[in-house]
Amino acid sequence: MDRNAPVGVFDSGVGGLTVAREIIRQIPEERIVYFGDTARLPYGSKSKDTIIRYSRQIIRFLKTMDVKAIVIACNTASAYALESVRAEADIPVIGVINAGARTAVHATQNGRIGVIGTEGTIGSGIYTEVMRKLKPDIEVFGKSCPLFVPLVEEGLLHDSVTDEIASRYLSVLKGRYIDTLVLGCTHYPLLRSTIRRLMGEGVTLVNPAYETALELRELLKSRNMGRDETAPLSGEKYQFFVSDLAEKFTDFAAAILPGEVKETRQISVEEY
Repeated sequence: MDRNAPVGVFDSGVGGLTVAREIIRQIPEERIVYFGDTARLPYGSKSKDTIIRYSRQIIRFLKTMDVKAIVIACNTASAYALESVRAEADIPVIGVINAGARTAVHATQNGRIGVIGTEGTIGSGIYTEVMRKLKPDIEVFGKSCPLFVPLVEEGLLHDSVTDEIASRYLSVLKGRYIDTLVLGCTHYPLLRSTIRRLMGEGVTLVNPAYETALELRELLKSRNMGRDETAPLSGEKYQFFVSDLAEKFTDFAAAILPGEVKETRQISVEEY
């Protein structure tokens, strides 16, 4: 394995850029190949078999880019596909759920944790399963927020419509007296300020994107796979690919990763 090869990161759209942003912050020496499946989003309302098929296609594409490890920067794909694709892969593959679940369990004081995510993630029960393995008496309250992803994808991060929808979703969890809330979709950190305002300062927000970047850093270190910082770069340090709407993705990505998104290329991922 070439330790100077890039890390592959994929998501259904722009949400996984929050994971890429944390990887850039925590492991700035690493190269990244990012893929956003913008033609087939959202993933949260699709079946497990479909998500596994999509994930396999994307991983096959990323392997043509000679990536040394893959981060599934999507909670739904992590919930439905991680186990299957990890068993098939000859390189490390990690998701975004385990790191976020561990952090939430360590953060809670009253043992009452909320999780917001897509219908797929919440329906899978994966966060509850992982948390209860860590602490059996933990209480986990899930709430699907299906409109958050399209609101983020449309750039409505600070809008009265977003405020109204978020208020309706989060009121259920406020009534559960949680003290910790997992942002269980990589799009959701982009709504962090709205969620923080509505939930109040007494609730700790857990961003799995940050925790996943730390997990990746430790993985690369433990396997001696970290990039040699003195190695010369050939081409762009960060490469971006999508399955549709490359120009729109570039415009949005520039706001999340200022100065880092030079070009976005569109590929037909279904060919892989």
